[in-house]
Amino acid sequence: MTENSPDTSALVSCFHRIPLRIRQSVFVALFQAGYHLDAQHRLATLQNLKRAFPEKPVPELVAIARGAFRNMALVAAEFFDIPWLTAERIRERVDVDGAEHYAAAAGKGRGLLLFGAHFGNWEFQAVAVSLLFRPLTFVYRPLDNPFLENLVTSVRSSTGNVAVPTKKSMRQMLRALKDNGTVGLLIDQNWNRREGVFVEFFGRPACTTDGLALLALHTGAPVIPAFMVRKPNGHYRLVIGEEVPLVDTGDRKTDAIVNTQNFTRVIEALVRQYPDQWLWVHRRWQTQPQPGPGSRDRIMPALTRN
Repeated sequence: MTENSPDTSALVSCFHRIPLRIRQSVFVALFQAGYHLDAQHRLATLQNLKRAFPEKPVPELVAIARGAFRNMALVAAEFFDIPWLTAERIRERVDVDGAEHYAAAAGKGRGLLLFGAHFGNWEFQAVAVSLLFRPLTFVYRPLDNPFLENLVTSVRSSTGNVAVPTKKSMRQMLRALKDNGTVGLLIDQNWNRREGVFVEFFGRPACTTDGLALLALHTGAPVIPAFMVRKPNGHYRLVIGEEVPLVDTGDRKTDAIVNTQNFTRVIEALVRQYPDQWLWVHRRWQTQPQPGPGSRDRIMPALTRN
């Protein structure tokens, strides 16, 4: 766990003292202003939505985009409550669907791989799992700003979760699984061509980490999805899905792509159901396959095999 410095502790405490409703209103106002003033991110969001939902009219896409910015604002506003959350307080705000799926997978004794996305309130999701089930080891990309990195990591670790930077994660993930622990990964971000594989996401090739698939193939740990869906009343529903069957033919490279595609389909299905709760501002399709017969980028096996 990363310890809070006095400066980050004071900042988190200061924001926490502001009543949640007021904090939410302020953050929503700021993010909505950002939607109008930050043309680059607004247009990127709308472009992503147009390509993902070509059948939707422009006014509907704009409404989804504004909703996505509002969701980001609420995630940020609620973030400062995390160090003070308890299992009882989580139960007051979060309904759980699919706890039996978690229990069944954890009961196999091979560790548990829990995957999700930057959807709903992904920060509360990790906290809810740690307080209602058991702490998890989660993998994240460090922030460039050291002050923000310390603040965010210390808050995320405050309920018992262990934050592991991506580049130093493999050994700790393997150790956690060996000890029948839970490893959490968000697999909906863009990766560079050397570190990811291409799978289809909303009909377009998206470079995606195959780390989850490789871990599952190597360890035999069951893989289940989890998402924190925001309800209209501001509360949440933690949705834990059934174990995703692992394809293991012995062809490790192809199996990694096929399984990554299957995991990605789970994410896409939920985003289609609640499009305003996903992080559309992210440049998800930035990395694209290299054209030409000599390219090493493999896409078709993932798109044609089940």
